[in-house]
Amino acid sequence: MAAPAMESVAATALRSVMIRVQQAAERSGRKADQIRVVAVSKTKPVSLIRQVYDAGHRYFGENYVQEFVEKAPQLPDDIEWHFIGRLQSNKVKMLLSSVPNLAMVQGVDDEKIANHLDRGVANIRRKPLRVMVQVNTSGEESKSGVEPSGCVELVKHVKLGCPNLEFSGLMTIGMLDYTSTPQNFKTLSDCRLEVCKALGIKEEQCELSMGMSGDFEQAIEMGSTNVRIGSTIFGPREYPKKQAN
Repeated sequence: MAAPAMESVAATALRSVMIRVQQAAERSGRKADQIRVVAVSKTKPVSLIRQVYDAGHRYFGENYVQEFVEKAPQLPDDIEWHFIGRLQSNKVKMLLSSVPNLAMVQGVDDEKIANHLDRGVANIRRKPLRVMVQVNTSGEESKSGVEPSGCVELVKHVKLGCPNLEFSGLMTIGMLDYTSTPQNFKTLSDCRLEVCKALGIKEEQCELSMGMSGDFEQAIEMGSTNVRIGSTIFGPREYPKKQAN
């Protein structure tokens, strides 16, 4: 009976998170339904993901392609899947072909991966894929992401040079401890202002994906429209062995 107890905890944790999201949204002058909560399920079993799904959640995210393509087909096809973080170009074809309900890639950090995704989408003739451009707001060498100064040019490339991709916004991953400072969030917000001005688009057409388990409330208060929450919903991550992206 251990597994059902664990899964029940996850469903309860999800409800708690959604209440906190609603409260943070209200503090930012918005409604909860203006914030997308992506439940990041990496290293977690299908049974636990299914419990969160059965609690009514539909947005899930994964970080490792191999794990992703094994788990996704075992789950309902009305899930809106997000791939989060750095995607290797040699894994693009497998990801796109194995997860037809992939809704978004949060982590386009250079023109090369944008081009690979664009060609991959065209080759399988699926609808345009929504993508976010990843920005390295902390300046850490260990973090992927385009430098803030290069953000506008990369967004231009996605919008003008990749007809099979749909630019959805900007994302950032926090500091090494998976939390961010207000300055990281402000940097991403500033990048959005620059992008919107340069491309002549409205701010609501450029999402901000920032905030994880340790800092999602602050991120929402500073304008985030998409938060990525893993351990607060699913419990601590388990890494039985080193996984390749």
